[in-house]
Amino acid sequence: MSGISLKNITKQFGDLTAVDAVTFDVADDEVLCLLGPSGCGKTTTLRMIAGLENATDGEIYLSGQDMTHLRARARNVAMAFQFYALYPNLTVSDNLAYPLHAEGDSAADIAAKLRDIAQVLQMNHVLDRFPHQLSEGEKQRVSVGRCIIRRPNCFLFDEPLSRLDVQLREEMRSDIKKVLSGLSRPTVIVTHDQLEAMTMGDRIAVMRDGKVEQIGAPQDVFNNPANTFVAGFIGTPQMNLVSGIISGIGGAIAVSIGQDVIELIGELAQPGHGLKLGDAVTLGMRPRSASLESQSGQGILSGTCELIEPMGAETLLRIAHPAGQIRAIVTDRQGLKEGGTIHVRFAQGSYRLFHADGNRIGDTV
Repeated sequence: MSGISLKNITKQFGDLTAVDAVTFDVADDEVLCLLGPSGCGKTTTLRMIAGLENATDGEIYLSGQDMTHLRARARNVAMAFQFYALYPNLTVSDNLAYPLHAEGDSAADIAAKLRDIAQVLQMNHVLDRFPHQLSEGEKQRVSVGRCIIRRPNCFLFDEPLSRLDVQLREEMRSDIKKVLSGLSRPTVIVTHDQLEAMTMGDRIAVMRDGKVEQIGAPQDVFNNPANTFVAGFIGTPQMNLVSGIISGIGGAIAVSIGQDVIELIGELAQPGHGLKLGDAVTLGMRPRSASLESQSGQGILSGTCELIEPMGAETLLRIAHPAGQIRAIVTDRQGLKEGGTIHVRFAQGSYRLFHADGNRIGDTV
């Protein structure tokens, strides 16, 4: 066993279960992003890996060793916090070297590692400055650099980019991903930003109410959400989720969405999913799979155009439908007007179908 391994980790604060039987593994050269809304338990999970919180139940293994009951200092982990926690009276160079001095590295080794990390993170020009003389992006680089300058059992990042503006976040996402790819250490990144998770993680673990709802490669989680929570959380704008009724079963499955009928073909049309006429379901479709139609008809959803939002090359349409609001992204909005009737068709392969309990039915349709 190597990397990071969590087995049924649980954390309770009195009557509150903050983390509930979470289990996952992170390989030596893998980046796993814990993604979810505030209060879902992702930071508490990270803190238990680091040893900053004691697990109420379960087991934590780092590099094959049981670390469940060891203190943080005995776990040999490197962690970068949301708040940079730099020593204000030390230069950038001394901040970076601090953990190496604590571990007893020689002066020659420290100098060599400083040169390497400064080059990788492009910090040579700020090594003699103090934290108050740095920009936010430079402070973040120092925080990350102090974390990765060591060779720990694993790297842990808690919302590493949340304090940066949009442009800096984009730059730092690329920088951190590039650096981590060459370190061959298991890494866990906590974030509430799905773009960070999608771009930086080899896998994503989507959390809600202390539990992992789904774990998988970013594109797989996006394309095949396990339930309506993941479907609604992943994607900008989020997946459309509208209520419907099974109104036909045969060569295709027909779903009535208000007065409109959508026929689903493919894998869902095969027996074995337990669907029957009259079953309540939720139909999901991504806004970018929409196309405009000139009139209503089979496979088309019709409603009132509530809002037109230009987004440069694309336009986001918000459509009022009897089954709920529908979002569609189109490239041509010529002739559209708010308050008018609009007809949209979603690509057949983009539909996802969910049971009344929220869990997905079958595969792509």
